[in-house]
Amino acid sequence: MSVGESKFFLCEVVGDASDIDCRDLQVCGQGRDKESQATVNVKIYQKITFTNAPSRQEFTEGDDADIVCDVVSSPPPTIVWKYKRQRVDFAKDVRYQALSNNHLQIRGIKKTDEGEYTCEGRIMSRGEIDFTVIKVTVNVRPSLRPRQTELNATADVGQSVMLACDADGFPEPNVTWARNNVVLETDDKYSLNEDGSELIIKDVKKVDEGDYTCIAKNKAGETEREISLNVFVQPKITFLENQTASELEEQITLTCEATGDPTPSIVWSYGRHQFSEGEQSFDGNVVVRSDARVSSLTLKYVQFTDAGQYLCTARNSIGLDTQAMYLEVRYAPKIQGAVAVYTWEGNPANISCEVLAHPGASVVWFRDGQQLPSANASNVKILSTPTVSYLEVTPESQADFGSYNCTATNMIGMESKEFLLIQADVPSAPSIERVEPYSSTAVVGFEEPDASGGVPILKYKVQWRVSQEEQWTAREFEVEEGMQVIFVSGLRPETSYVMKMSAINGKGEGDSSAPSPSRPSQSVSAAPRRSAVVTMATDPMLLPPVTPFAPQHRTGFRAAGGTDAASAGALSWLISLRTPRSRATTQESFLPIGSDG
Repeated sequence: MSVGESKFFLCEVVGDASDIDCRDLQVCGQGRDKESQATVNVKIYQKITFTNAPSRQEFTEGDDADIVCDVVSSPPPTIVWKYKRQRVDFAKDVRYQALSNNHLQIRGIKKTDEGEYTCEGRIMSRGEIDFTVIKVTVNVRPSLRPRQTELNATADVGQSVMLACDADGFPEPNVTWARNNVVLETDDKYSLNEDGSELIIKDVKKVDEGDYTCIAKNKAGETEREISLNVFVQPKITFLENQTASELEEQITLTCEATGDPTPSIVWSYGRHQFSEGEQSFDGNVVVRSDARVSSLTLKYVQFTDAGQYLCTARNSIGLDTQAMYLEVRYAPKIQGAVAVYTWEGNPANISCEVLAHPGASVVWFRDGQQLPSANASNVKILSTPTVSYLEVTPESQADFGSYNCTATNMIGMESKEFLLIQADVPSAPSIERVEPYSSTAVVGFEEPDASGGVPILKYKVQWRVSQEEQWTAREFEVEEGMQVIFVSGLRPETSYVMKMSAINGKGEGDSSAPSPSRPSQSVSAAPRRSAVVTMATDPMLLPPVTPFAPQHRTGFRAAGGTDAASAGALSWLISLRTPRSRATTQESFLPIGSDG
C-alpha cells in the first residue's frame, strides 16, 4: 500500500478492548472487492476518577485517623496530600503516613489537625491532574471539671446547695446528673440550669448525703465525675425529762439524748458549775457518763441542795442545742437564821426562823414549852412569809430575855431550833490613833470599838477642848460604811486641843476613849501672815505635788504675776485651795528656797 493510497478497514472488536480484528476492504477495477485481514493492538487510557473520597470525614481526638481517598485511573495515578494548600511533609511530621492504599494516616490526631485536606491524583505521562478537598473534623471527648469535688451542707435549716461541673469537648457535650444510677431532672427537689452544668438541691436533708454523678456526653464519647455531698446536722436534744427524788433515800439519774452529725458532745451544767463527760466529783456523789448520743448524770446521794434547774447542752461543729430540766427534791425542814438576837427593854426585836423545806413546812414558836403567842405573852407577835417566820418580841423586863423555840414540820419530817434573845449593852470605847490638825480642821483617825454591845453602832461622838481649859465641845457623826476617820471643823488655828470620842448604839452611849492631844494647826482660810518655804522650782511642771491642808480641799498653783512671770522664772507661786461645797477659794503665797524672805 503506497502513500496516498486509500484503504478501508472493517474492524470488529474481538474479546477485550485491547484486541481488534480488522479486515482490509480493497476496491478493484471492475468493482470487485478484494479482502485482507489483520489484528491490531489498541490501548484505551482511563482518566483520574475519585471513587471513594467523602468530602467530610470525622475522627476522635487521640485516635489514629485514616483519611479515605480512593482514586482509579489508567495508568494508576500518583497521590499527593496537601494540608491547608501545603504539601504534607511526611519526613517532617512522623505522625503523618501515606498508606499503601493511598489513604492518609494521622497517628494520634489532634484538634489542631482539623481543617481541609487535598487529595490530588497525578499522571505525569500525559499531564493529567485532578483533586478533591476533604474537610476533616476532629471531635474531642468530653472533659469535666467539678468546681468542688466535695461539698458540705447543713440539714433541716432550709439550706440549698449547688453542685457544679464545667464540661469541655467538641461537639459541645450534653451534661446530665445521676444519683444511684437514677437520672435527676428538674422538680420540687432538684433544679438544673440551661446547660445542665449546675444542679441545685433544695431544702437539704440528711438523706441527701452521698455521691452525685456528673455525666458529659457527645459524639466522641462519655465522661463521668463524682461529687460528694456531706450533710451535717445541728444537735437536737430528743429526750430530757423532769425528775423527782427524796433526800438521802435514793439514787437519781438524769438522762439526756441528742442527735446530730457530727455526733454531738453532751455537757451538763447546774448553776455556774459544768459537768463534762466522764467527770466525777471528789466525794463520788456526782458521776457523768456518755455513750454515743446519750449522757447521764447520776446523783448517788441526793441532797436538798441538788434541787433546781439542770441544763443539758449538746454541741458539735455545726451548732448547739440547750434544754432545761428540773430536779425536785423532797426533804425535811432545815432551819436557818441567827441564833442570837440582841435588843433592850422596850425595843422590839425580830427573831427570824428561816425554813428550807419541800413540801413547805408549818412553823410553830414555843417559849418554855408553851406555844406562842399566848394569853400571857401580849408582847409577842408572829409574822410569816412562805419561807420565814418572824417572832417579834418587845421585852418588858429581864424575864423576856432567854430561849425561844422554832419548830418546822412537813410530810417528810420535823426540825426544831433554839434562838436566844439577849439583852444588848452599850458599845466599848473606840481608840483614837492619830489627830492631824489643818488650819480650822482636824482629821481624827480611830479604831472601832472591840464590842458593839450586840447591836449596830449608829453614831460616833467626838468631844474636844482647848488645852488648859475645862469646857468640852461635842459633835455626833453618823456611821458610814468603812468609816475610819472623822473631820472635825470649826477649830481655831494655831491652837492646841485635847480630843476624845465614844460610840453610840440603840442601847445608848458607851465609854469615851482616853483624851488625845493635838498639835497647833495652821490657818488656810485667810491670806498668810508670812511666806512658807517650798522646794526651789521655776517651772510649774517641776513643782512637787501639793498636799492639801485638809483632805476636802482642792489645790492648784500659778506663778505670782501671771504667765509672763512664770516664763521669766517666777520668784513666788500662789497655791489655791478650794472647798468643793462652798466653792470658796483661798490663795497662799510660797517662795522658792533661795529667794529673799
